[in-house]
Amino acid sequence: MSDPTRKVRWGVLSTARIGIEKVIPALQASRYGDVRAIASRNPDSARAAASALGIATAHGSYEALLVDRDIDAIYIPLPNHMHVPWTVRAIEAGKHVLCEKPIALDANQARALVDATRSRPDLKVMEAFMYRFHPQWQAAKARVADGGLGELRAIQSWFSYFNDDPDNIRNHAAIGGGALMDIGCYNVSLSRFLFGAEPLRVMATMDRDPRFGVDRLTAGVLQFEAGTSAFTCSTQAAPYQRMLAVGTTGRLEIEIPFNAPPDRACTAWLHDGSGAETLTFDACDQYTLQGDAFARAVLDDTLAPTPLDDAVANMAVIDALVHSAESGRWESPTAS
Repeated sequence: MSDPTRKVRWGVLSTARIGIEKVIPALQASRYGDVRAIASRNPDSARAAASALGIATAHGSYEALLVDRDIDAIYIPLPNHMHVPWTVRAIEAGKHVLCEKPIALDANQARALVDATRSRPDLKVMEAFMYRFHPQWQAAKARVADGGLGELRAIQSWFSYFNDDPDNIRNHAAIGGGALMDIGCYNVSLSRFLFGAEPLRVMATMDRDPRFGVDRLTAGVLQFEAGTSAFTCSTQAAPYQRMLAVGTTGRLEIEIPFNAPPDRACTAWLHDGSGAETLTFDACDQYTLQGDAFARAVLDDTLAPTPLDDAVANMAVIDALVHSAESGRWESPTAS
């Protein structure tokens, strides 16, 4: 078991909003983590972020953070197209890496990252799908695995928000913007997580914004051997999220499946042969839970909570969905 007096010394690569507002405070509140440094290509931005968050060291370049001997692990919240290059550089510098989703721009990039890790098997590298660490998802996974819904047959999920800012990186097609990459990756991930398998084939439709070239609404179907998962994701729709899993004897609905609030309880509803039950999960920060799970793997030298092969498989499904939207046909993911 991890010694509570030992902590992973974190460095954060960039002053991205998700890091500043969510992940850094969560890591600072974690049991096994200590945020020691933050880096930006703008030294003033690094110093301002360090001052605001009480971080001891501010680096004026990403390179300076990677050679900082006081850092064990790097958290990377950079834009999507920078994930693989900087994860590889962090590995080469001997750092463990927790990188934001999606891990890459496509499955081939993700495979190249796996190849890069082979030279340093001692380092932990993981894609940051924080939702999986929330108790509501641990409970959902357990219910499905234990047959609490009977045999899982279908999943429906929705994730949307509205953002048509031309300067926002999520609206830049060349660097991995769009609804499927930004939030649809969650719909794909949860489908694979609950079914515990990879889809045999997928189909998708996309509505692309004529100004930006990114998909602003994607709907997809993933066909598994045991059933199907259907989802819609959108970056230009009213904010909403929900997940419904239906089995042969019951169904489970999660009210806030992805952006679970850290300051209030979360709710799910279970309907099975014995009736209806409201499941309540105490307030917790899923980013803190993710950080501690990753840190424990580093401190105890155990496997990363989510293997990097899972990231490759998720990207392979995303690739197949993109190909399906272009071809108008079912497409089969190729993870290897």
